[in-house]
Amino acid sequence: MNRPGVPVVSVTEVDADAYLLDVREPDEWAAGHAPGAHHLPMMEVPARLAELPTDQDVVVVCRSGGRSGQVVSYLLGNGWDNVRNLDGGMQEWAAAGRPLESENGQPARVI
Repeated sequence: MNRPGVPVVSVTEVDADAYLLDVREPDEWAAGHAPGAHHLPMMEVPARLAELPTDQDVVVVCRSGGRSGQVVSYLLGNGWDNVRNLDGGMQEWAAAGRPLESENGQPARVI
């Protein structure tokens, strides 16, 4: 679910040192997220722009790529040039066998 003009990256292309920005809701994050990811719900992004790095690759992720595509568009329009959308989102991340961890003591899963 890619938006026109939004740069994307596949799960296999995500560098180990990339800043992974998870813009899903708190319940989605708690159920399962990538180790080392940074949680910033989509609706909080405009108020918390100062927290986002400008000096390294930022890969934005949601469940399937729709919300993260909107966030990438927003960031590109606000001066970021180091942001890409994770193609297929956390669903593709999990399907590719990439690691997941949960915050709620349950087995990690993508909801």
